[in-house]
Amino acid sequence: MHIVTLTTDFGTADWFVGTMKGVILSIAPRAKIVDITHEIPGGDIRAGAFALAASYRFFPRKAIHIAVVDPGVGSRRTAIAVQTADYFFIGPDNGVLSLALAKERIKSIHRLTNKKFFLQPVRQTFHGRDVFAPVAAHLSEGVALRKFGPEQKYFTRLDWSGPRQNRGTIQGEVVYIDRFGNAITNITGELLAQLKPSSLRVFVQQKRLCPVKDFYQAVPVGKAVGVIGSSGFLEIAVNGGSAAQEFSLKIGDAVAVRKK
Repeated sequence: MHIVTLTTDFGTADWFVGTMKGVILSIAPRAKIVDITHEIPGGDIRAGAFALAASYRFFPRKAIHIAVVDPGVGSRRTAIAVQTADYFFIGPDNGVLSLALAKERIKSIHRLTNKKFFLQPVRQTFHGRDVFAPVAAHLSEGVALRKFGPEQKYFTRLDWSGPRQNRGTIQGEVVYIDRFGNAITNITGELLAQLKPSSLRVFVQQKRLCPVKDFYQAVPVGKAVGVIGSSGFLEIAVNGGSAAQEFSLKIGDAVAVRKK
């Protein structure tokens, strides 16, 4: 039995996710399918990449991770399957896999070209069902990765700038907003630890916003706070509310952290 995870922007109102699961189980009835999320904003490759990178490593070794955030479906963009030291990743080669792969030791990358392993006919608007789901299922049943298509040496990387540190100030940006309205940044907890987080303040668009604390309720209800979230990154939150709504935060907003 193999675990197959799904990360998509399909939502759950339509039949798309259920159909992918049906394809997988028709080929690999012993597969265990786990939903990471299907609520990625439509076409938001960066958000999909972040969600996958934040979650994949908590699964057992040899898990197969499918990520489908694919605004270029049906175009000339390629589809790939990647084997790392611990996992397999399957999806469009548009950067959605790249943040997770950046943390892994890659063993091989293969383009998905062997139509023998696709659902026929392949519809150019639903590769999640017709390409990625059946490939994952066959892979879980023991088909060697090389049989899906030729090897390649590269994968598409997102333009993902890291945080910068200069004279006691860490500069980053908002990279993800979760369903609670917490604005997650690209500033790591390890980086903040160098500056003694208990004495730090968060600034957004150069405006002083909130202190950095250990947990949400370290500030009164309705007040903003910066915390190191479960993803390991600094997030801006409001105790009992939505920071994104309260402060009109959006992905790409500049964030700075410095001492009082």
